[in-house]
Amino acid sequence: MNSNTPYANLDPNLILDAIESVGVVCTGSLLALNSYENRVYQVGIEDSEPLIAKFYRPNRWSNETILEEHQFALELVEHEIPVVAPWVKETKETLHHYQDFRFALFPRRGGWALELDRIEQLAWMGRFIGRLHAVSACRPFQHRPKLDVQTHGYNAYHFLIKNNFIPSHLKQNYCDTVETALKKIEQRFQDAGRVNYIRLHGDMHPGNVLWNNIGPHIVDLDDCVMGPAIQDIWMLLSGDDFEVSLQLEHILQGYREFHDFNSRELHLIEALRMLRMLQYSAWLALRWEDPAFPRSFPWFNTTHYWQEQLSNIQEQMNLLDKDISDPFYF
Repeated sequence: MNSNTPYANLDPNLILDAIESVGVVCTGSLLALNSYENRVYQVGIEDSEPLIAKFYRPNRWSNETILEEHQFALELVEHEIPVVAPWVKETKETLHHYQDFRFALFPRRGGWALELDRIEQLAWMGRFIGRLHAVSACRPFQHRPKLDVQTHGYNAYHFLIKNNFIPSHLKQNYCDTVETALKKIEQRFQDAGRVNYIRLHGDMHPGNVLWNNIGPHIVDLDDCVMGPAIQDIWMLLSGDDFEVSLQLEHILQGYREFHDFNSRELHLIEALRMLRMLQYSAWLALRWEDPAFPRSFPWFNTTHYWQEQLSNIQEQMNLLDKDISDPFYF
């Protein structure tokens, strides 16, 4: 298998054969769903509801990290936390193998988007995340990564530089700016003091939250990590300082009904936002030789993109310089 085109052989016949290899009968209906890192399909099943099949990108995660993701989801379901957990065979298996691919099956769950301007939904999301964290804080991951300045900052930055993604005329300025930003992020973590690292969803943006008549449920634990609790909160915030403060107030009010929250983690919001910016660029760069990525992200790796990134990083550094005693943080 070519690592640059890992899904070249994943044709419809192979997909259906793989799914039927675990003992279900497909109708032949197959719908590709939006996913870049993995390949995800809605598959029709005889005399049953459709299933969602997720084919994991080869060589990204070990079996141990994938199984830990599955075990985390199933643990949350046992505690009645509404997440979409993998389908479990009678043999208790959740991760399946077919030819060169690993895949998992999930029940199909519908819903609509989270509405961040509705106070009752924000408070509900706070209670939901608080319940999730009350369970996730009980034990650590053994195989999943840790979200910190090294893994999501320095590693991402060094990959971009080592592989010559930054245009030569911008490189020195980019390096100086990012290295300064990383030092500021380290300072923010020091200012936050002792932070507990717990199991997280890790990518709790509104697109990974589906709402239905009984409330929210989350999908896609593919990026679950060990990290500070605020990581599962800050991506739900948007708008100006006043709007963000109001959203945060309602989320944390609900959150604290089920789990303690260390207010000093609020110092990390802008630091975590910066780490996400760097990690996102490195992720696109890492996948750039996969033909699907230039087609889907044609604006990446252009001079304009890196100029814009440099401007965004400099703007983000101004937020990192903001006085941590500002009322917004408390």
